[in-house]
Amino acid sequence: MAEKLKIIPLGGLNEIGKNLTVYEYGNDIIIVDVGMGFPDDDMYGVDVVIPDVSYLIKHKDKIRGIFLTHGHEDHIGALPYVLRSFNAPIYATRMTLGLVRLKLEEHKLLDTTKLVTCEAGDIIQAGKFSVEFIHANHSIADAVSFAVKCPVGVVVHTGDFKIDPTPIKGKIMDLTRLGQLGKEGVLAMLADSTNVERPGHTRSERAVGASFDELFKGCKERIIVTTFASNVDRIQQIINVAARYGRKVAVTGRSMENSMRVATELGYTEIPQGILVDINHIKSLPREKICIITTGSQGEAMSALFRIAFSTHKQVDIQAGDRVIISASAIPGNENAVNNIINELYRKKAEVVSENAGALHVSGHACQDELKIIHALVRPKFFIPVHGEQRHLQTHARVAQEMGTPPENIIIGDVGRIIELTPHSAQLGGTVPSGRVFVDGYGVGDVGSVVLRDRRHLAQDGMIVVVVSLSGETGELVSGPDIITRGFVYVKESESLMEELREVALEALDACQSRGIGDWATIKSAMKGEMSRYLYKKTKRNPMILPVIMEV
Repeated sequence: MAEKLKIIPLGGLNEIGKNLTVYEYGNDIIIVDVGMGFPDDDMYGVDVVIPDVSYLIKHKDKIRGIFLTHGHEDHIGALPYVLRSFNAPIYATRMTLGLVRLKLEEHKLLDTTKLVTCEAGDIIQAGKFSVEFIHANHSIADAVSFAVKCPVGVVVHTGDFKIDPTPIKGKIMDLTRLGQLGKEGVLAMLADSTNVERPGHTRSERAVGASFDELFKGCKERIIVTTFASNVDRIQQIINVAARYGRKVAVTGRSMENSMRVATELGYTEIPQGILVDINHIKSLPREKICIITTGSQGEAMSALFRIAFSTHKQVDIQAGDRVIISASAIPGNENAVNNIINELYRKKAEVVSENAGALHVSGHACQDELKIIHALVRPKFFIPVHGEQRHLQTHARVAQEMGTPPENIIIGDVGRIIELTPHSAQLGGTVPSGRVFVDGYGVGDVGSVVLRDRRHLAQDGMIVVVVSLSGETGELVSGPDIITRGFVYVKESESLMEELREVALEALDACQSRGIGDWATIKSAMKGEMSRYLYKKTKRNPMILPVIMEV
C-alpha cells in the first residue's frame, strides 16, 4: 500500500499564534514554523506558551529540517525551547535567520544549530520532501510561502501573507509562480485565515507613509512613534519622513534595537547619514528636531513606551505637548494594557494619535478578496484552513466553497489531529500528543495544569497556613496552633476570626487524639476539612489551607 502524506498541526488551529505544522511521509519529517503563543490572563506567572512537541521528540530521527516562513514570534518564538529536545537544520530567508540568530545566541544554542540561508526560488531537498521558497508580502521583510512536494503530490503552505501591490521594499508576492503550480496541479493548500472575516483587500503599507507625512508636517513638538519592532518597512517609513522634516531619530526598546540592527546589517533598512542619534543625547536637541521610535505598541509592562508613560524610563520622560503616534492595532486580549498606557499619556498632557485617527496601521494578513485570488490561482484539490480560531476556519471554508472547492474536499483540522492525504483522498486520522507547554522563567513544562490551578486558587482566595507542634513521644500538643495568612484577610483587623480559627483547628486535633489517630496525614486532613467548612460558612470564601505539623 502506498504511503500517505500526514499533515499534523501542533499549533495554530483554533487559536491565534503558536504555529507549528508537521509534514510526515514514510521515514521523513519536515517542520514548518515553530511559534510561541502568549499566556491568557489567568495563567499566573507564565511568560510564554509553546506547542507540545513530544511527538517530534519521539520521532526525532526522522526530522530532516525546520522551514520558517517569516520572523514573527508566533512563527519562530518557540525555537530556543524546542531545540533543547532535538536538533535539526533550520532553513529560512536572511531576515528571518537574522532574528533567529539573536534568539539562539541568547539561549547559547547558536553553535550547535545549523542555519541555512535561502532565497525565494530556492528548492531544498529534505529526505523525500522538496521545499520551494516562494516570495510573499507580509508585515515583516523576507516572508515566504512554501510549495512542499513529495511522492503523494504538491502542498502549498502560504504562511502569513497579503498581496501588497506597492510594497516598500522588494516585489509583489510571486502570484505567477502560484499560478504555475495551480496549472501543474496542487493536491492541497494550507492558507492563512487570520483576516478572512474582513471583506475586500488589505491596504498597502504605503498608505501608512502618507499618514505619517501628515502628522510630521508642521509639527513643532517632539514626536514619539511606537510600532511592532519586526515591521522594518514601517520603521523605514518613519525614518524617511523624519529625515524629510529635519528630525533626528532615536531608538529605544531592546527588541526594536535588535530588529533594526539585523535589518540594517542585511540591507533591509537604509538609514540616511547622520539621522540616528543615541537616546542619551536627545536632551541636547530642540523638541521639534526629535523623533523617538519605541517598542510597547501592545501595552507590554516594562516595554519602553510603558516606562516612558509611567516615568520610569531613564532617558525619556513624557512632556506636555509630546505627539505620541501608536502605529499598531491591539492584538485581541491586549486592549486593556494599551488603554492603560494611553490614559497615562493623556494624564501627562501628551497628544495621542492612534489608528482610530486614520491609516496609521495596516494589517499584514490577506482579506477575503486576496484569499479568493490565491484560491483561484492555486486551485487546490483539497483545502485546509489554518492560522485562526474556529470562526476563522469555518469562514475560510465557506470562501473556499465559493471559489469552487467541494465541501467534502475541505478539512477543518485541530491541534494534534492527523490529516492523511493520498493523491485522491484527504481525511482526518488519529491524534498525536499535543497541547500547550508553559514556560515560566527558565522552567519549560514544569508548570502544569495543577500548578496553574493552585495559582488561580491563591490569586482568588489567598492562603492560610496553620502550624502546630506535637510531642514526638506522646503526640500531645506542645504549642500552637499558629495561623499565618497571605491574601485572605488583614490579620490585625480580623483577630476575632483568627481566634475562632485556632479553636476550630484545636477541636479537630482533639477529636483525632480522642479517637486514637496518630497518623499525621489524617490529622492534617481533618484540620484542613474543619477549617475549610468553618471559613466557607463564615466568609463564603475558600482559601488554600496548608496545615504544618512539627515534631518536638
